[in-house]
Amino acid sequence: MAGKFARSWALMKASAAVLRSDKSLLVFPLLSGLCTLLVAASFLIPVGVMVIGNGHAGQAFDRGMSAGAYLLMFGFYLVQYFVIVFFQTALTGVALMHLRGEPTSVGAGFALARARLPQILGYALIAATVGLLLRMIQERLGLIGRLVVGFIGLAWTVATFLVVPVLASEGVGPVDAVRRSVELLKRSWGENLIGNGGLGVVFGLLMVLAVLFGAVLIGGAVALHSAAAIVLAAVVVVLGLTLLGLVQASLQGIYSAALYRYAEAGEASVGFDQALLQQAFAPKQK
Repeated sequence: MAGKFARSWALMKASAAVLRSDKSLLVFPLLSGLCTLLVAASFLIPVGVMVIGNGHAGQAFDRGMSAGAYLLMFGFYLVQYFVIVFFQTALTGVALMHLRGEPTSVGAGFALARARLPQILGYALIAATVGLLLRMIQERLGLIGRLVVGFIGLAWTVATFLVVPVLASEGVGPVDAVRRSVELLKRSWGENLIGNGGLGVVFGLLMVLAVLFGAVLIGGAVALHSAAAIVLAAVVVVLGLTLLGLVQASLQGIYSAALYRYAEAGEASVGFDQALLQQAFAPKQK
């Protein structure tokens, strides 16, 4: 376990070095977060007004989702996935340019994502369909459904881990992108993907520490009985957590781009140690 954490930490530091040299990568997760909030508000606010204004609709919703509700949910999933994958493609595209030693810019990332709009929409349709099916399973089977959804969702996440780099680099269709992602994973590391995905663990710990620090900071402001201090402390906490989330999203994009390049060509990108990548891509022991 210590060896896995050390490798994950080293890979994260290599990704951070890329981010330090190209801070414009933070723009993509920032815009993605803002757009997803707008999309969520555009769907959830009308639904909330409808439920509040119509008690029968709220009771029907509690008893079970109707076909119309599922259709609305599919639309929400589709738009959300499209927005998320669009910005992920732009981010990963710029990361790949950087790792290949090519000139990079925010505009180049958006230009690449716009050129992949049909593929992004196609993959968003697939992801939305999978998401809706998993939700239907969960609704029908209760606790068992949650367990089934958890396992299927994990398998889907692993299978599609490299879909966005494939879309950004190869420009193939969404179905071929999923197949290519599975092919690259099988070829390179198999089940060790999860054990070596330490970025999520590291940032999970950082988020916990940030929340604890924020609680202490806000608690101190409350003790001062100063409204201005409380507002300032809350703003600092929100900005800190937001920045941490942006850094994590950017590092994930860089990390997946570097792993895609290694899986495809067997070569480490600039700043990534060859031996570390070989360990991260270790094939399953039989």
